[in-house]
Amino acid sequence: MLKIYDFKGFPNPARVRIALAEKGLTDQVEFIHVDVPKGEHRKPEFLVKNPNAAVPVLELEDGTCISECTAITSYLDHLVGEPTLTGVTAKDKAVIGMMQRRAEAGLMDAVGTYFHHATPGLGPTIELYQNREWGEKNRERAVHTMHYLDGVLAHQPFLGGEHFSVADITAFAALGFAAFIKLPVPAELTHLLAWQARVAARPSIQHA
Repeated sequence: MLKIYDFKGFPNPARVRIALAEKGLTDQVEFIHVDVPKGEHRKPEFLVKNPNAAVPVLELEDGTCISECTAITSYLDHLVGEPTLTGVTAKDKAVIGMMQRRAEAGLMDAVGTYFHHATPGLGPTIELYQNREWGEKNRERAVHTMHYLDGVLAHQPFLGGEHFSVADITAFAALGFAAFIKLPVPAELTHLLAWQARVAARPSIQHA
């Protein structure tokens, strides 16, 4: 059985849980809790699995460990067929890959940087270095990306085009994280808010 090391409720673990639910693979995975606020992700036994000290991590039956949400989702997407989260045609794969990266860098990573640098974050025992100016700059970056995604969604139902994809998973998890730390989507971004409501209604979101 596959193993997922994560901390339920955190945004990046949520991305993988949503992908698992979309692919119908949740029952084929054993979830192993890693208590990040208590520093378990920095213990030697976990660093062997992911030297970057971050969750989630996928461990295969042969002991191979895969970290990074995009890599994990790609692996899961190739285990079974429909629905496809990373694209079928060359064009689909490229566009979804592009939008996935934009959602991850401009929103997920930016919101995370703001959280870890410009707020108390996970507390002084975890946040060993903070640069508030850098955190605030990334807050601006996150809001800018929200405006960009709103423009994309003015012309298509999902970030990668006509179908739900890994890019939507990343953006949805990032917006949830942003709302949690009081960085909501501006009210004037009606396309992004409508998309967020549609995605929230998907069974995979409820399951994850």
